[in-house]
Amino acid sequence: MAVHPVDGGPEALWSPDPQAARSSQIAAFTRWLEPHRGVTIGDLDYPALHRWSVENLEEFWSAAAEYLGVRFSAPAVRVLPDAAMPGAQWFPGARLNYAEHALTPGPGRQDTDKAVIFVREDGVERTLTHAELRDWVGRARGGLVAAGVGKGDRVVALAPNGIGALVLFLATASLGAIWSSCSPDFGARAVTDRFAQIEPKVMLAVDGYLYGGKSYSIRDTVTTLRESMPSLKRTVILPYLDQNAQPVREAGEVSWAEFVSQPGELAFEQVPFDHPLWVLYSSGTTGLPKGIVQGHGGILLEQLKTVRLQHDLGPGDVFFWYTTTGWMMWNFLVGGLLAGSTILLYDGSPAYPGPSRLWELAARYRVRLFGVSAPFVQAAVKAGIHPGAEHDLSALETIGSTGSPLSVENFRWIRSEVGEHIRISSVSGGTDVCTAFLGSSPTVPIWLGELSCAALGADVHAFDENGEDLRDEVGELVITRPMPSMPVSFWNDPDGSRLQEAYFGTYPGLWRHGDWVRATPRGSFVIYGRSDSTLNRGGVRMGTADFYAVVEAFDEVADSLVIDTTELGAATEGELLCFLVVAPGVLIEDVEQPLRQALRSQLSPRHVPDRFIRIPVVPRTLNGKKCEVPVKKILAGVPVERAVSRDALADPAALGPFLALARADD
Repeated sequence: MAVHPVDGGPEALWSPDPQAARSSQIAAFTRWLEPHRGVTIGDLDYPALHRWSVENLEEFWSAAAEYLGVRFSAPAVRVLPDAAMPGAQWFPGARLNYAEHALTPGPGRQDTDKAVIFVREDGVERTLTHAELRDWVGRARGGLVAAGVGKGDRVVALAPNGIGALVLFLATASLGAIWSSCSPDFGARAVTDRFAQIEPKVMLAVDGYLYGGKSYSIRDTVTTLRESMPSLKRTVILPYLDQNAQPVREAGEVSWAEFVSQPGELAFEQVPFDHPLWVLYSSGTTGLPKGIVQGHGGILLEQLKTVRLQHDLGPGDVFFWYTTTGWMMWNFLVGGLLAGSTILLYDGSPAYPGPSRLWELAARYRVRLFGVSAPFVQAAVKAGIHPGAEHDLSALETIGSTGSPLSVENFRWIRSEVGEHIRISSVSGGTDVCTAFLGSSPTVPIWLGELSCAALGADVHAFDENGEDLRDEVGELVITRPMPSMPVSFWNDPDGSRLQEAYFGTYPGLWRHGDWVRATPRGSFVIYGRSDSTLNRGGVRMGTADFYAVVEAFDEVADSLVIDTTELGAATEGELLCFLVVAPGVLIEDVEQPLRQALRSQLSPRHVPDRFIRIPVVPRTLNGKKCEVPVKKILAGVPVERAVSRDALADPAALGPFLALARADD
């Protein structure tokens, strides 16, 4: 990969105030290590703390579990007797329950404090205290027991990011049953592909959902799902659009009100550390989505570490991340309860009725950590809003961003338009681990365009094709030591072969994540996009994130997709194609020359596209990822049914222009 020479480093946008940094939980944990574990590290020396955390995995995770208050009903024989990947064994013999930690009062957490704030785009709002949340979970737990759900059974939800899904998840986890969810805007086939393979016993479903000021019924989808999953014993209908919506009783449906009508015992089944907590899913763009199984203990420990140590959340803090139940960030947002924080759930369009909607919520509810995505920030830039001037964001300390790399321009915009006091926590991880490998810390500066540090316990490297470590060069993102939240297994993968192929085939025994990354001399990192969608021009390879940062900085460009049609191992170079979604009234001819000049000067002459092509919409997965690899396959002549599963796309019709181009080039 291209070398990025050291030139003194980029501008530091934010530096921790020493007094504030020393009052953070991560600094307190570092000080705690000396009297309790005999480990002496300066409380603001994050590099030393991180180095110790990855070089001494057993000691670090044992200390983290004790300091963070993990409740083991039975102790572990050892923390990590086998560290081989895949198949690392964490805390064998230990027993615990995720839901117990989310619901049991702890220091600074009062029954009357708000646990959950729910806001819908049409103005519907509701709050639950910790006591009220426990009551609802007990009721839902009783409903599950009455439906015959027990340890190991599966419970699914086709529901928005709201109180119903949260309550049922915690009730499911309390029983040792296994949870899975999808957003109600997923099509019937996409949901069936996910839920049917895990054979659920109970399904929660809404009658419809709201988005952008419009309502959408999904009763037909619910009927299709119910009829396609013979394992279902009960379908629970939660009225969402129509409060008078009635269940189809002859089909085995019951109402949510009936399901939770009776107070129930709030008890917690004690399960092994690696007992399945939930099933998440791969994008499914090239086949049936893989069911990613993650365990109670691994997720619990990883989320506690992240929300408390990396993000410094605790009782009294309001934690928000814009997400749906079909994205791992919903699962991560729920983890705010582990810290005793108030989680803010929002359902609807982030730009309805206007682009300031989420910023208004941040001000109204005094949000401390405000999580969004890079496209959301870019949309705010283009909308010309000024959140810091227009709203009281004095409570806001951190803006989190994930989903795709946050551009340099977006970093600058947050600093100038939201506030110089903001810690910009650009993070990168994945559904595969339901956490971030790379992010920030209250004790580490924020550098322009960079992810500040590797997370504690995450041994992140940039490797070349020979497995050699790179420094200040772009290479494959590789994790060389196990993490507790790595998948316990893939669903229906009894011999582990699919799991092995997904992550460990390139570098045996090491986790290859599939991203291009550069590790800087500062201990920070830069993500350059997916390594399977690289732009390889004349031997100079570059991640697509660099390309999008230049192109989408133009006000005239609403979205873009870049495809290098060069085939792997080809003797000749293919075309570099840039597909543009432009603003109304803009012609490709209006922006082509300025784009060429910008790409030539900011990237390289080799990365100026051969053609710019207008399209109505960029194909994206249901979770919002650009479909670079499937489109490249289509343009290479791969039949569409082999290149991509249409049901994994947010808008299957978005493939039309690429199919037409592939036919025209035949």
